Amino acid sequence: MNSHHFDNLIEPAQTTALMKELGLDAKKRFGQNFLIDARVLDKIIKGAEITKDDTVLEIGPGVGTMTQALSRAAGKVIAVEIDKDLIPVLEKTLAGCENVTVVNADIMDVDLCEIAAQAGRPIKVVANLPYYITTPILMKLLEEKVPIESITVMVQKEVAERMQAAPGGKDYGALSLAVQYYCEAEVIAKVPSNCFIPRPGVDSAVIKLTLRKDPRGNAGEEDTEHMFRLIRQSFSQRRKTLSNTLRADASLGISREAVETALSEMGLPADIRGERLSLKQFAELSKRV
Repeated sequence: MNSHHFDNLIEPAQTTALMKELGLDAKKRFGQNFLIDARVLDKIIKGAEITKDDTVLEIGPGVGTMTQALSRAAGKVIAVEIDKDLIPVLEKTLAGCENVTVVNADIMDVDLCEIAAQAGRPIKVVANLPYYITTPILMKLLEEKVPIESITVMVQKEVAERMQAAPGGKDYGALSLAVQYYCEAEVIAKVPSNCFIPRPGVDSAVIKLTLRKDPRGNAGEEDTEHMFRLIRQSFSQRRKTLSNTLRADASLGISREAVETALSEMGLPADIRGERLSLKQFAELSKRV
């Protein structure tokens, strides 16, 4: 069978045939689930608002289903795939896509600023993210100051909820705060598990994060790095009070008294937990300590 039969992998029959011909199994350790729903793919491409002027970074192209669609919509696509066994597969499925570069690497090791520099303008990130590493990837994209215009990603439904969570609930955490600090978030599609091969055990959602021009205006915090170290530590032991949790990280060098003084100046109780503070309150606390 020639590779030209695999020019539209969103058709379930093509993906199944490809996997059969090449003896491919989706790898659990890389969280591989291949999308086979054209409507969902269409929503992702439309939602990401990709034009021929754009360079798109795709994380985890898999067998190249979304890459094919991105190639048609974008000026240039850089697809980073960790699984070396999928590289020959992608050579086959992307044979006709002249504007796609495939990089065999772990996205956590890639210098994203270098990729963006080649583009000469802010890039757009589009990905069907592996569930087990969604948060670290998103934190990397947001914290490495990469010139990114937007991030349109398929994530586990719960993770999408976590990104938009308000203070006080169990979904609220460091990821919620990072997303709210750097981005405007909007869920653009809900995706049931039957849209994939193999079928994952959970439903997904496509969320679009549009990066703010100047996130500092959003929280008024100058020292972002300190603020996010403080935030991460605040959620590291959720059941403990804020003053106990922050004191536990010696590298922050904050005493329990300092935290309690700052909280009382902010009109907050001394035994408050991290999950009750808003982004603005974390910024304020970070400044005071």
